Parts: sequence; C-alpha cells; structure tokens
Amino acid sequence: MTGEVMHGTWEPRPAARWEDAFLSGNGRHGAMAFGDPNDDRVIVTHHALVRPNGSEHARPPELASRLADLQDRLLAGETAAAEHFTDGRELQWVQPFHPAFQTRLRRPAGEGRDYRRSVDFTTGVMTAGCAGWCSRVFVSRADDVIVQYVTAPGPVLELSLDHRLPGAPRHLAVGHGTALTAEGALLTLRARYPGSDRAYTGVTLAVVTGGTTVLAPQGVRITDAESVLLLTRVHRHTGELDALAEARALRALLPSEEPFAGLLDRHLALHRPAYLRATLDLDPDAAERALPGSELLRRPTSAALLERLFAAGRYHLLSSSGMLPPRLTGLWTGDWNTAWSGAFTTDANLNLQTASASAGALPEVTEAHAALIHGQLDHWRENARAVHGARGVVAPAHTDGESGYAYHFSREYPLHLWTAGADWLLKPLVDHDETYGRRDPRTAAVLAEVAAFYEDFLTRTDEEGRLVVVPSYSPENRPANASWGTINAAMDLSAARHALLTAAAYHPDRAEDWRALADRLPPHRVNADGALAEWAWPDLEDTYDHRHLSHLYGVWPLDEINPYDTPGLAAAAHRALELRGAENDSAHGHLHHALVAARLRDAARVAHALGQVLAGDYFHASLMSAHYPHLDVYNADAAHALPAVLIEALVQSTPGRLVLLPALPAAHPRGRLLGVRTRFGAELDLIWSPERTTAVLRPTRSCRVDLRTSAGATPLDLVAGEDCVLTTGPQDQQQFPPPMEGTPWQYAR
Repeated sequence: MTGEVMHGTWEPRPAARWEDAFLSGNGRHGAMAFGDPNDDRVIVTHHALVRPNGSEHARPPELASRLADLQDRLLAGETAAAEHFTDGRELQWVQPFHPAFQTRLRRPAGEGRDYRRSVDFTTGVMTAGCAGWCSRVFVSRADDVIVQYVTAPGPVLELSLDHRLPGAPRHLAVGHGTALTAEGALLTLRARYPGSDRAYTGVTLAVVTGGTTVLAPQGVRITDAESVLLLTRVHRHTGELDALAEARALRALLPSEEPFAGLLDRHLALHRPAYLRATLDLDPDAAERALPGSELLRRPTSAALLERLFAAGRYHLLSSSGMLPPRLTGLWTGDWNTAWSGAFTTDANLNLQTASASAGALPEVTEAHAALIHGQLDHWRENARAVHGARGVVAPAHTDGESGYAYHFSREYPLHLWTAGADWLLKPLVDHDETYGRRDPRTAAVLAEVAAFYEDFLTRTDEEGRLVVVPSYSPENRPANASWGTINAAMDLSAARHALLTAAAYHPDRAEDWRALADRLPPHRVNADGALAEWAWPDLEDTYDHRHLSHLYGVWPLDEINPYDTPGLAAAAHRALELRGAENDSAHGHLHHALVAARLRDAARVAHALGQVLAGDYFHASLMSAHYPHLDVYNADAAHALPAVLIEALVQSTPGRLVLLPALPAAHPRGRLLGVRTRFGAELDLIWSPERTTAVLRPTRSCRVDLRTSAGATPLDLVAGEDCVLTTGPQDQQQFPPPMEGTPWQYAR
C-alpha cells in the first residue's frame, strides 16, 4: 500500500447550490457551509425542526372490528378486499423537516486568490480560505453548539440571521432581536409556524476580538476586527424561549483562553475516535486520491472515488446520528419543501442507511436508532390495538421522529397493513447486542411485545394447518394479479419467524411457546421461474420491476437464507435477484440489490450495482447523494448505505460464522479494511492482494466460528484476548465456490 487515505474532501470554489455545501453535524444540530468569502453563509438545521401540518394530531385508523371480515374475504379469493380496509381518509404526510435559517457574514468583495474549501472527516471542521481570510465551522458533539470562527474578516463585516430560504412559508411569523454585549453581540431569530402554537428560536452569540461592533438594520456591523467567533443554537418550543438564559448558557461554554481551540478539543474527544474506528484503503492512484471531490466524481471507475465515498459515508452517517438516526436527508436540507417530508421511511431507507453501524464500529448510530424506537413505543402499541386488535407493537412505515402512529397510508400504499416493521427495525439492535456481547434489556422487552403481537395476530391457518399472515403487505410492491394488501408476503413470513425465534432466545422462559408458533409458519415458495416468490400464497404472481427487495429480507439483513445452511433457497433468492428490475433507478434500490448480492456471494452483481450509482451522477460535490440519477432529489440513502455494501463485500459475520472476501469486486484486487466488528465479538483487520491475504482477529470473547473463504470451510477456535492471524497465498478472484471441507488458510496466535 502506498500513500494515506484522504479523510476529507475539498473544492476549489465556493458552493453555488445548497446541495453542494459541505456538512457538519452532531446528531442534533447540523450545519451546511457554502464557503463564500464575500457572503459566508451557514445553513442551520436541527433534527427536531418539523413543520406542523395537521398530522401532529393524526392517529391510526380504528379498523380492528373489521379485521376478521377482511381476513375472510382475502382467504376466499377476493384479491382487492384490502383496498377498502380504511376509514376513508386521504393520504396524510407527516410533519415536514425544514431548515431553521442561515447565518450570514457579508463583506466587500476582496481578492479570491488561493481559494480552497474543505471538510476534514476526522474533525468535522469545514474550512474555507483565500487571501488571508479563513472561516472554520464545526458542530460540537460535546457542547451541542454550532461553532464558526473567522479570522482576518476584513475591514467591514455585516452579521445577520436570515430565514429567507427556499420554500419558507409566506405567513411564517419571524421576529429578530439584536443587542450589543461585552463580547460583541447577541442575535436572535424567532419563527412561529402559521396556525400553530409551536415555534423555534435561534440564538447566536458573537465574540468579536478587536475593532468595533455597532447595531445595523439587519444585525450588526463589525469593523476592523481580528477575529469573530459565533456560537449558535436553535430550539423548537411552545410558548416563549428565554433568549437571555440561552445566551448565558452559550457564554458559559467559552474557554478562558483560545476559545475556538478549547471548544474544538472538547468536540474532538468524542468525534475523532468514533470516525477513525474503521477505515478502508483501496490503494488508488496517489494523484487521483488528491483530486477535489467534484473531479473524482467524473471518474466513476476510480478506486480513489470509492475510497473517499466510504470515508464520507461514515462521516455523514456519524454526523447525522444522535438524538435521532438519519432522516431521508440525513440531518440537512436547504429547502423547506423536502421530498417525502424529509422523514424517516422505515420500510427500507432507514435500515439501509444505518446498515454499517454494527460492522462499521459506529455504536453511536445504533444508539440513535434505538432512541427513535424507544421514544415511540406507546404509539406502536396503539397501532397494534387500533388496526389489528392485538397486544404488542406495530411500527409505522413513515415517521417524522415525533409521532410513531401509523396514519400515512393510501390505496396504493396500504402501509398500515405492514406488520414486519418492528422486527425489521429491531434487527440492528439485535446485531449490536451480538457484536458487543451484552443483551440490552430494552431490546429484550420490545422483542417480547413483538412476540405478543404475533400470538394475537397469527390466528388463521391454511388447508394444511399452517399459519397464514393475512392481511400481508410487501413494501411497496403488489402481485401482478392481485392488489397490494394480500396474503403471506415473504417479508412478513421472515419477520414473524425471526421475531418469534429471537424473542425466544432473549426470554428462555417463553421460548417453547414462541418457537412452536414460529414452527407453524409456512415455508417460502419458489415460483415457476425458479425464483423465491415475493408472496408464498399459491397463484400470486410476482412483479419483478420494482425498486424494493422486501422479499429478500431473509437473505439480508437476516441469516435465514444463505448459501451455507439453505443452498436451495439461496439459489432461488439469487434467481429472484437476477429477475429484479431497477424500476425508477432509486439509489436505495441499487444498493439494496448490492447488499443482497454480497450475501449470495455474487461479486459481479455487487460491482454492477455499485457501478450504476457511481456512474449515474448520484453524488453532489458535498459527497451527499441524490435519490435519483442526475442529482435529482437530495437524499442520504446512497451516501450512508455505500459503506455497508463495501463491508459486506469484504467481510460478513454471524454469531457462529465468519466469511472473508465473499464478493470482492474484481476492480479492487488489493486493499485494507481495518477496524470492522464481527457479531461474534472480535475486531478484524483485513489486508488483501492477488498474492496474499491476511486477516487479524482480536476477539473479546472465546468462541468457535465456521470460517468460510473462497477455498471452503474450516472451524476456527478463538480465545478472548488472544489475537488470531489468518494468512493465505494467492486468491481465486472468480465466483465463490460451493462450501467444502478443508482450506489452505493458516492461522496462528
């Protein structure tokens, strides 16, 4: 290996569009920096900023009394019966996520020589500079504040808070406040939503060194200063926010000496170790590695591009995870009209974005994911009661982060019928427990509630006495010959089986009953095309051209279907993957395809799916992604899911299995993946090349695992605290062969 991974990116000019602004965040506050020396703008965001639109009062439909009739009709062959299982409401969107405002530092136009803007992923600091002027911005994970430090700001600098961003409501009631202080100035912006008692307030404390500060019509004017330090927070609230108390809180954060350095040091103690836990080095050309991101994006086959996107994906995922996990837009937006409300779409997108959390050594992301779940459990219980008349919990497919009620549904999207959501959303928490060897009692408690739901819901049987999931829904697809709400969707079968068996593992006292219930579920069906059917009910025909791959839930992220234990079903799943179309080329569809392909050991299909995204113009100069090709719709799916695809192609693990290089793309014959975590409790470094492959395992608990490589299978005994080094000679880069006994790998401690 030569050279060092670039843990950051840079551009030779300021951002002209908010989509190209560099990003920083601490999982609560977000900042988007344009880096323009003459109009230095930073858009301020916060996870809690959602605009009331009436849905804050919405509740799930009261349909439980009609459930038995719907089940009768579906089982009797009325394929469109579920279209009428509604209370007649129109599709209702959740509260839309929106930006707060932008801080603006304007000065007379100066020289633009030697301009450069950059973001350092290891620190979260966004820097822009030219001709002596320098602006640095980060969002503190320690102090929950947006910090901006400008040196050599120029002879005159005008500071203001500006709410005028695209799509801002016409009747948004905005009030500004400005006061001079001993440090410099205090600026506030208060905005009340139209027709609501809810508001948000931003407070910026300006600490000015040297020069003079005076009031100006839009804020303050600063003359001949040596430097300006801004501390900004935003709060969503009812009633009035005590801005003076918030100013005192901001002032209390200031270190007595070198305030910017002191604030940054406290932040780095939390951010830097988390980001650096895992790294990927693909040994690219050194000259390409040094290119600005926008130039790299013009080279879709470059190893340097894939390496940088892996780093950027980890950085953005960590930065957008804290009080909540990432939204469809991560933690950022520059427009009030965010697509799909900028919400959390939980039937695919959220889990795809956070898929690298456990293996990629980012427990902060899993903790944020858990915060969303545990903050909504009362609402999930109400969904189960209102729609299904059952105990336990049912998760919504769409949420704004405040409400977990299942009210976002329509005829074409009967999302209130989706019962697999709780298991799907809990799977990352189970992976976390396996990785770190500790069962979270909160996860155990929710799993018991999921099992209780299935005890009440799974009451119907087929002619052979097997349980039937009815109604059933495969997000967001429908059979070719039936309506959306139907019977025995493959995802629902996998979720019910997995939830019951996992709950049994966490609760031995109930294990016998829950395992018996799981055993009564029907097997998956293989259709006439030899593919795993999306619906296991007889005569339901598959619709192949669709962006979602819900029916392959058993392959990824579950371990229900795999080439080692269930080779026949794995072959059928692979056939289903071959037949699946890309529909509208959504980024999450391509990367979901790649994740499933990696589990099925299809390196060529992984490479093709990655290639579709890398060559499809999905990434902005910020290295945040778009939902569709040609930079259409700002969306974090590709940016956040891409690291998971690369990890899965290189390393896979379960509590009893380790798979090395299962789907290595041929274009990357050498590299290093360092610091990944396994679900049997070991940290792993992997170094591969055409000549030699080395894996170093650092187990934290003793266990025996089934080691799988391109050469076959062998048992591997690991001892807690003892490093295990695996080495082999030249690797066969062709199709992963069937499992076999014996392996040429050597290992030592």
